[in-house]
Amino acid sequence: MKKVLLIALLFLSLPIMAQNVQLHYDFGRSLYNDLDKTAESNGRAVLTTTVEMFRPDKFGSTFFFVDMDYNKGVSGAYWEISRELNFWLQSKMNWLSVHVEYNGGLNNVVGSYDDAFLAGLTYSGHSKDYSKTWSLSVMYKHIADAVDMKSEDAEANFQITGVWGISIADGWGSFSGFVDFWRECRPWQNTTHIFLAEPQLWLNLNKISGWEDVKLSVGAEVELSNNFVAKGFYAIPTLAVKWTF
Repeated sequence: MKKVLLIALLFLSLPIMAQNVQLHYDFGRSLYNDLDKTAESNGRAVLTTTVEMFRPDKFGSTFFFVDMDYNKGVSGAYWEISRELNFWLQSKMNWLSVHVEYNGGLNNVVGSYDDAFLAGLTYSGHSKDYSKTWSLSVMYKHIADAVDMKSEDAEANFQITGVWGISIADGWGSFSGFVDFWRECRPWQNTTHIFLAEPQLWLNLNKISGWEDVKLSVGAEVELSNNFVAKGFYAIPTLAVKWTF
């Protein structure tokens, strides 16, 4: 109940905090038969909305995103929020920050996702004109209520995350995304290591003459995963639109 109330409060505040909102049409059910279940609530979602926010400040930066899946109604919600702590921005060590993060969500089939708490270090950098940005985080990951019948360290995990953003063609396009690799005991899949990457390519329509105030982008994403949606490798494309505030 506490998690439901927390997520509800977050959703109410999204219009104020959002930096961009995305709508993705997912082709997973069309490409993979095992993702197209007959039960109305058990198939992979066809539509997903994503709300993102990134805010730097003099002590570091804050980032969060919220995914909501739709499959004949809202079928799930997932969110991540992270904070980079950097009190030494004016020093030669300003490329290094302390990273703290929380992940969690709900699904109408599996119920509540296990809460995950992460902490570690982040290396970040950018080009002189900020047209290229990147970061690499190495973190300890504690997954609450982790279950592994054979291992006593089911809750002792790690995660490595890389994030990038590249402006291309004089701002007409952008190439962005993330890569995650982490350890998580999943006895039902007989696996402990998971890979997930979501590169995105966008065409920014506000570069069209007379459309400067139209902050709309059209593009695509490919979800590349191993042992994430199910055991094994999947490559799932989406078509998407994005509005940037």
